[in-house]
Amino acid sequence: MQGRLSAWLTKHRLAHRSLGFDYQGIETSQIKSEDWPSVAVAPYVYGSNYPRSQCAYDVAPGGLLASVYHPTRVQDDADQPEELCTKVSISREDPRIPSVFWIRKSANFQERESYDMLGIIHESHPRLERILMPDTRIGWPLRKDHIVPDFYEPQDSFQ
Repeated sequence: MQGRLSAWLTKHRLAHRSLGFDYQGIETSQIKSEDWPSVAVAPYVYGSNYPRSQCAYDVAPGGLLASVYHPTRVQDDADQPEELCTKVSISREDPRIPSVFWIRKSANFQERESYDMLGIIHESHPRLERILMPDTRIGWPLRKDHIVPDFYEPQDSFQ
């Protein structure tokens, strides 16, 4: 099922895959990382004026990573603002996508967090550095294939 944003992206020949609507009625689209530069500005042009959130997750061990953006169109006296969900699929081997910091400054902390936890590099971000983990930390703790150094199972300590 195609929503208004998906129809708008199709009309402007921007590559995407409509995933329909979630349980709250929010339209969801999937974008390949190589198509993200042309699609990243689309919600802004479409009329979304509030970047509600950006998050990231590991889809499967050894598989793709995903960066998820939730732009929202907020208008005066809107009790039900129009929300969108855009999922960007990112290769684990080269986890790079352009930053939306230059479109929406509020993406600063959120992009830095997805870099710190999953290693997604947001190109052209002005201060892409660790903010939650120490600089000496090796690896990306929220990746499903991450192995914690010096980790032992609690039951091993009682034997």
